Amino acid sequence: MGAAYIPLLPSPKPPYHTDVLVIESTYGDRNHEGRHDRRKRLKQVIESSLQNKGTVLIPAFSIGRTQELLYEIEQIIHEFRDAKLTKNLNWDDIEVIIDSPMAAKFTGFYRKLSAYWDKEAKAKVKSDRHPLSFEQIVTIDDHQTHLQTVEYLAKSTRPAIVIAASGMCTGGRVVNYLKALITDKHTDILFVGYQAKGTAGRDIQKYAQSNGYVELEGKPYTIEAQVHTLSGYSAHADQHDLINFVKRMRIKPNDIRIVHGDEEAKLELKDKFERLFPDIKVSIPK
Repeated sequence: MGAAYIPLLPSPKPPYHTDVLVIESTYGDRNHEGRHDRRKRLKQVIESSLQNKGTVLIPAFSIGRTQELLYEIEQIIHEFRDAKLTKNLNWDDIEVIIDSPMAAKFTGFYRKLSAYWDKEAKAKVKSDRHPLSFEQIVTIDDHQTHLQTVEYLAKSTRPAIVIAASGMCTGGRVVNYLKALITDKHTDILFVGYQAKGTAGRDIQKYAQSNGYVELEGKPYTIEAQVHTLSGYSAHADQHDLINFVKRMRIKPNDIRIVHGDEEAKLELKDKFERLFPDIKVSIPK
């Protein structure tokens, strides 16, 4: 289920009534950061990149997550572009690289569907701002340009933000960036979505604090980069949203079945539902 309060998408609305509700539990055991807090942390990571002359690498899926990140980055640049961090650097110096043909294609679809954006996003368009097509965006389509960009960033001291798939680092172009940049202490890796067990993304999160390593395409790479996690940008609803989805149903279901999440998340959400809705049967299908 989608998260609430995303400017580019309407918030999920529960049905008036259903007999059986099948609901996900990806974040059934936790809540996301608020928009203000997550944007503040995102800004801090980008500022660190400007100061360190490094790359902010954001593994993100092409549909939904990428577009929301562009929207937030445009807002940060709009608010702080004149704030110089050193004598010679400001927000206009940072490139935002979208290295995913699919992400570029779907970003175009999002722009065409701006009639469905919420009031906040529409107000930006009316004030002649372009949250998904601002001037610092660089889009990479072909594979050769991708390889050249990876090589350039590995040698360059120009700060950049790279958004590339896959979101869990299990494949795609982000793997080449990781192989080139994860051993560089000037790199910041920013996870903005759920990292499933057994993925390279989860291993990077787990072993970064101990200067461990991650295996990429069969080869170990020491994690020297700074690693950050912002759960607020997940496309999945958090525990608060999942509970509110049921609360707002006028006639509650007789049966709730919890799916799609780690066992711990399923169990905690089940416990919450049972406490709040003692008359509803709550189960975790095997």
